[in-house]
Amino acid sequence: YTITFYDYIKRKTLEEQMGKAKNPLKSIGWVGKIILVILYDIYGIVARITSGKPIPIIIGILQIFTINFAGIFWLIDLITVIANKEVTVLA
Repeated sequence: YTITFYDYIKRKTLEEQMGKAKNPLKSIGWVGKIILVILYDIYGIVARITSGKPIPIIIGILQIFTINFAGIFWLIDLITVIANKEVTVLA
């Protein structure tokens, strides 16, 4: 079985479409991200839990129960989303 260039391109676009479906946070606009951070840091928690890495997942779950570590992560996430348009600390 040989793979033609058309098959390669078709598979590549399918993988890209599936990659986009995996992470719905990428489709949220910058203002939407800021609003979700202001509202109890929902964006930061979900970004950490869906990252697939063990330490950010644990921190995301702990954020839910510790009120964002007394607001520290809320402030960090708000600053990073405003500056970088993404949560970048432990995500």
